[in-house]
Amino acid sequence: MAPRIFRQNMSGDEIIQLAVRLGLLAFLVYWSFVLVRPFIPILVWSMVLTVALYPPYDWLSVHLGDRPKLAAATITVIILAIIIGPVTWLGFGLVDGLQSLAGQLGAGTLAIPSPPEGVKDWPIVGGQIYTLWDHASTNLRAALRELAPHLKPLAGPVLAFAGSAGFGMLKFVAAVAISGFLFHYGPQLVAAIRRIQARLVMQRSQDFVALAGLTIRTVAQGVIGVAVLQSLLAGIGLKLAGVPHAGVLAFAVLILAILQIGSAVVLIPVMIWIWATKDFAVALPLTIYLLIVGFADNVLKPMLMGRGLNTPMLVIFIGVLGGMLAHGILGLFVGPIILAVTWELIMAWIREERAEAASPDVEQGAQKRAAEA
Repeated sequence: MAPRIFRQNMSGDEIIQLAVRLGLLAFLVYWSFVLVRPFIPILVWSMVLTVALYPPYDWLSVHLGDRPKLAAATITVIILAIIIGPVTWLGFGLVDGLQSLAGQLGAGTLAIPSPPEGVKDWPIVGGQIYTLWDHASTNLRAALRELAPHLKPLAGPVLAFAGSAGFGMLKFVAAVAISGFLFHYGPQLVAAIRRIQARLVMQRSQDFVALAGLTIRTVAQGVIGVAVLQSLLAGIGLKLAGVPHAGVLAFAVLILAILQIGSAVVLIPVMIWIWATKDFAVALPLTIYLLIVGFADNVLKPMLMGRGLNTPMLVIFIGVLGGMLAHGILGLFVGPIILAVTWELIMAWIREERAEAASPDVEQGAQKRAAEA
């Protein structure tokens, strides 16, 4: 007979001691969570980076003569160089643009610029574009003037987000550095997680760890990675073109790309502005460059996503919005990945439940047909 863990009859003192111990344990667990909570987004993002970049790390380790530490250091330095270089450059542009926008909202001076006179000289469509632009500018300027008192309260949140964007860059650097250490211990961590899965869901045939890794890699590379690359290239082009608030526009490209809406909403008005304010020799190559950037996701996503993304758009949208509200700029990337993994695991669980429920009926039907035969 298995030993009894708890005695049936416990004295009052023993019950009090047990309650005190459980309360103390719960307090320590809660306090530990409070201490670790600020670092959770960083740790999650570092694990996402490790899963997403593990295939190139493994390939590089083999081609460097089975030197995993050198491969991990190489990938970490490359990612840090990208973040510290062009991403930081665009990040400062984003902060400056948001601070300027917050100042205009606070002063009530936000306005839409009028069209340049050169637009009238465009062949065929110049007059119509100038008229539409002028009407839109006039009407929006009047509307913004009336809405200025209601828009002033938005200055505070915009300024706060600008401050969190700068702090988010430090979180990115910390996450990349931590991911460099996780590469070497990746197989051991996966094996440990699989053992935990075997304990929790022993009767499941679905490998949830592999499914979670595949989903992370799909979203991180095919959605987040392509969006970051697209916004980075767009931001560089906008900076070189001298477009006002290039950092803010590049950030808008990033959001739209993650939401799978596309960058055309931002790039088409920018290209019109370039043709209205720049010479032909400058406008033509910039337009070609921005068109290539805009269509880059159509080429890169099929290459990186493989099986495609089955997660509904609403899940990605909630992940982006909720991640930004909960964890700032870092949550923009962590949120959709976590929700996508959760969605895929729940769907896999439901599919397996249905398959298990249908299997007895299939067996009974087969037995009935065999008996009739």
